[in-house]
Parts: sequence; structure tokens; C-alpha cells
Amino acid sequence: MDISYSLNTLYFLLSGVLVMWMAAGFTMLEAGSVRSKNVIEILLKNVALYSVASIGFLIFGYDIMYGWSSIETHSIYSDFFFQVVFVATAMSVVSGAVAERKKLYSFLIFAALFTTFIYPIQGAWSWGGGWLSQRGFFDFAGSGIVHMAGATAALAGVLILGPRRGKYLKDGTPKNIAGSNSAQVALGTLILWMGWFGFNGGSQLAIDGIENANAVAKIFVNTNTAAASGLLGAMILSKLWLGKTALNATLNGALAGLVVITADPLTPHPLMAMLYGLLGGLLIPFSMSYIEKKGIDDPVGAISVHGIAGILGLMLVPILNTEASFLEQIIGISSIGVFVFISSYILWLILDKTIGIRVGEQEEVGGSDMWEAGQHAYPYFMKGHGEEK
Repeated sequence: MDISYSLNTLYFLLSGVLVMWMAAGFTMLEAGSVRSKNVIEILLKNVALYSVASIGFLIFGYDIMYGWSSIETHSIYSDFFFQVVFVATAMSVVSGAVAERKKLYSFLIFAALFTTFIYPIQGAWSWGGGWLSQRGFFDFAGSGIVHMAGATAALAGVLILGPRRGKYLKDGTPKNIAGSNSAQVALGTLILWMGWFGFNGGSQLAIDGIENANAVAKIFVNTNTAAASGLLGAMILSKLWLGKTALNATLNGALAGLVVITADPLTPHPLMAMLYGLLGGLLIPFSMSYIEKKGIDDPVGAISVHGIAGILGLMLVPILNTEASFLEQIIGISSIGVFVFISSYILWLILDKTIGIRVGEQEEVGGSDMWEAGQHAYPYFMKGHGEEK
């Protein structure tokens, strides 16, 4: 018993460290996806949101979602640490979608309230043993509870914020706004891919014994396979559709595959996990294009990658998992989506009407770095070659 308890506690902690590493992945991906005049603000925002989530979830969020009661199989503190990095992940999804035009401190206020109340309330409905769990809603590692919830909150914010200046021509045609560093985007994606092993593997909730050890190993294989097939699917589709292999679309294919398999990384055979990831990778380019044409400006594609892929993953679960049903999955998706969207929209709206959530025109054109931090991310580049505004 003592050995199992210690082993499970250690596994929770190590899995949590891997998921915490995803914060670095989101930071790099987002910093590389924005223009160089906004990179410092992006870095500040991501490290701050992780800190805000850690404090808010400690004081209120964990108690709302689970309650501070003893756990027989592992330390409750390891359980808290594993869960707090999940809530930070959900908020990181929001971060990318509202990049380059939101106010830093307005965003952090939203982050505090989202991670302290909105996320834990909907999380308690399922993972906390609430009514969705009792009905049979199935979300193994958070395709809906984490990723779709984050994307839904992001959508609410983007609708109020509006697009970045210069994103759309007068006739409504979207214009490509290139990021500052493609290498950072690729590095961020690989870091997220690595961290996802803790995200999905840790959600087995134990590693002691042969059954748990084999389950964790299978989850790792399925997670890796779905990411690989999602990337290759998006890569090939990009070549066929655009005539060129688009890096961002390719990398988002991997992330989409990861989000899809997160709903149930244990039940499918690895070959089915490959198919699920491929479906995610093929769907996301179309979803991102559709959303962009509708006037929804999402610099990193978070709404599609985490929201649409999250829904797809949840709806694929009942195909092989006899514990799940399509009806209960639809009820879960709808309940989480409606609650998170309405509560987030109201919160964004209150912040917008009081302190404002969008930076001014001068700040947006000149870049948030100088206004928020008083420094440039690439000072020699800025001085020697100027900055496109």
C-alpha cells in the first residue's frame, strides 16, 4: 500500500511537471505567431496567467471542483498540482486567440475569474462527480472540460474584441498577418506534444500494478500516434489545397490530433488512434479558413484546434467505448459550451464596459511591448530594420 501510494504520488507530480511544461509550449507558439512588436507582452501574459491560475485555483477553484478531502491512492497535494496545471492550460488556449489587441491587466482579471470560478464549476459537473458524470458523459483527459472550454471562452472574448487592425480588407477579405518567428512556433508545438504525454498519461490517475502500467503505456502510444497522423494529414492537405506546405497548418494538425485523442486515449487501438488524429488534422484547416472568413480573428487558430477538435474527439468516443453514448456526449458538449460561453461573454462584456479590454489605436499600431513593458523583444532588429506596423 505504501509503495503504491508513493508511486502514484510521484507519477502525479511528474505528469504535472510535464503538463506545466506545456505552458512553455503555449508561450513559444504564441510569441512566434505574433508580430515582433507584441512579443514581450505575450511573454508577460503567459507567465502571469500561469501564476494567476495557480493562486486562484489554490484558494477557491480546487475546493469548488473537487473539495479538499483525503485521497486513498495518492497525496491530495499531488492531485492539486496535477489539476492546477490543467486549468492553466485551459486559460492558455484563451490567451492565443485574443493576442495582439487586448489589454494585459484586463486579460489577467478575466484569467483570475475564469480559473477560479468558471472552469471549476463546469469541471465539477464531470470530473468532480457532478451531474454530467452521473449521466454518463465521458471525457478522459479534457477534450471538452479543458480544451473546448478554453476555446469557448476565447470565442466569447474574440467576438467582443473584434479583429486586429488591418486583418480584413474593406470588402471583408482576410489578410494574412505573418508572425515574427516560425522557429518558435515549431518549438512550441514540439513542447506541447511532449507535455501532452503527462496530460493524457497522468489522467489514468495511477500507475501502480500491471493493469495501470499497461494502460499508461498504451495512452502514450495513442497520444503520439494521433499527433503524428494529424500532422501528416494537415501537411498533405495543405499541399493539395494550397499548392504549398504551410508550416502553421501542418503544426496545428498535430495539435488537433492531440486534442481529438484526449477525449479517450485508452480505448482505441493505436491504428484507430491514427485514424482519429488524421480526422482532426484534416478537419482543422477547413475550420480555421471558415472561421477566418466569418470575421473571427484568431491569430493562432485556438478556437478550431481546441474547440472544434475537442468536439470531434468527444463525439468519436462512443464509437468504441461502451461506457459512453452519443446522447450524453451531446448533452455534455452543449452544457459545457453554453455555460462557459455565456459566463465568459458576460465577464468580458463587464470588463469591456468598465476598464476596457482592447488597447487603443496608437498602442495597437505601435505595439504593446513599448506601452506595457517599455522594451522591444528584438531591439537590434527594431533599430536596424524597422518594424512593419
